[in-house]
Amino acid sequence: MNILDIRDLSKFYGNHAALNGVNLTIEQGAVFGLLGPNGAGKTTLLRIINSILVNDSGSVLIDGVPAKLGVTSKMIGYMPEERGLYSKMRVDEQILYFGRLKGADMQLLRNNMQEFMDIFHIEENDRHRRVEELSKGNQQKVQIIATIVHEPKLIILDEPFSGFDPINGQLLQSLIERLREKGCTVILSSHNMPAIEQMCTHIGLINKGQLLLHGPLQEIRESHRTGLLSLTTSSELNRGMAADSGLIESIEEVQDNLRAGAHTYHIMPKHGVSNNDILATIAIQADILAFSEVMPTLSDLFIQYTQGQTTN
Repeated sequence: MNILDIRDLSKFYGNHAALNGVNLTIEQGAVFGLLGPNGAGKTTLLRIINSILVNDSGSVLIDGVPAKLGVTSKMIGYMPEERGLYSKMRVDEQILYFGRLKGADMQLLRNNMQEFMDIFHIEENDRHRRVEELSKGNQQKVQIIATIVHEPKLIILDEPFSGFDPINGQLLQSLIERLREKGCTVILSSHNMPAIEQMCTHIGLINKGQLLLHGPLQEIRESHRTGLLSLTTSSELNRGMAADSGLIESIEEVQDNLRAGAHTYHIMPKHGVSNNDILATIAIQADILAFSEVMPTLSDLFIQYTQGQTTN
């Protein structure tokens, strides 16, 4: 079942198309990464989903219900890039306050607040302090908890990794896994490609108001395979000799700081050549320490699609 169903969504500011015919569905229980350069239309899309902005055409359904302020807003937990905590208010009081605004039961709020604070390792004495007394990282944690404490079906976090070190990034991943167990769907909008790649099951890439790419992350990566191979050897290869084998389109040595004294190469086989043939050719010259296919990263796809404005 789809928690979010967007059809032919458009939004114009004068002659500028902030969104132009966007179609997108997100399955319940997915962790969806929304990607795009600055000014691509991500924020406009998120604000329309939250009924903060009104679209010019198209439709947005949340759990089958047309998006409308006061109707679907309780289904959503939205943390915008511009944070909105009350700096003089106590942490626990603030979280409960935002949860009550969404109409949630107080006991549910207290239970969730306790659970999420434990996951985020927020110490007991910090829970009763004013927000302004906390570190930037802990303020970010409070903002996230205040967004999700009412247990919304759809959670939208814009740049949630801001102010987080790698340890806190891991804690956020643990929290998202817990939310999925509760049946929540999470949208993460971020420029942090490695984090999105690690956490998300699905992605969407938007640029110039158009959705260029979307779907299950693993399927997208599989569909963009180039056949490029990575091979690490115990000693330097004679690349000319390898190329003369007639099996290799190109071979290039690349930097690899993980294996001292070893040499790593990117090899593009000729069409129809098997990996076993490549390995046999290289093994004549040196011991093979590692061998794998180079799969495209999110950064690779981001550059490919946004620079060329390719559609898929």
